[in-house]
Amino acid sequence: MQTVKMVVTGPFNSGKTEFIRSVSEINVVSTERKISTMAEKTVKEATTVAMDFGRITVDEDLVLYLFGTPGQKRFDFMWEILSEGMLGFIVMVDSTRPETFREARSILETFRAYAPTPYVVAANKQDKQDAWEIDDVRHALRLDSKIKLLPCTATTRDTVKAVLLELLYSILAEMEHGKK
Repeated sequence: MQTVKMVVTGPFNSGKTEFIRSVSEINVVSTERKISTMAEKTVKEATTVAMDFGRITVDEDLVLYLFGTPGQKRFDFMWEILSEGMLGFIVMVDSTRPETFREARSILETFRAYAPTPYVVAANKQDKQDAWEIDDVRHALRLDSKIKLLPCTATTRDTVKAVLLELLYSILAEMEHGKK
């Protein structure tokens, strides 16, 4: 059996935990803690402090392990640890919060420095009325047209699966390319 480690990263409150919960076949192992300060302007009550872990069996030969990173800067020491052995990563960006786009770009660059693996960017919360259009998100993040930027709603299993499949296809293509 082949296992594929994928990391789901992005700014605070971008939807990483919900993304993993939407598709995991096991109860997500989560290290969420109650937020003690309301300095963050959000209705969110808890934050991931170490990681989230979920698993999805694609078929009898392939299992995906999903590791969600903490989004708050004070827990970013976990990023490098979680990136070890990853075959690809997803950067979640909240399409309704353009003030987080610069941070999302910085996180993307950090993970690219950890490992030159395939990645995709998921424009989350596309179901919200105030979500930015995909082309506008791409422009704001300064993403090359070759980089896969996918619309997503982290609470909707089908869009989450579509993002995971795009990343998986990129990983498998790279593995095939490496064998030649």
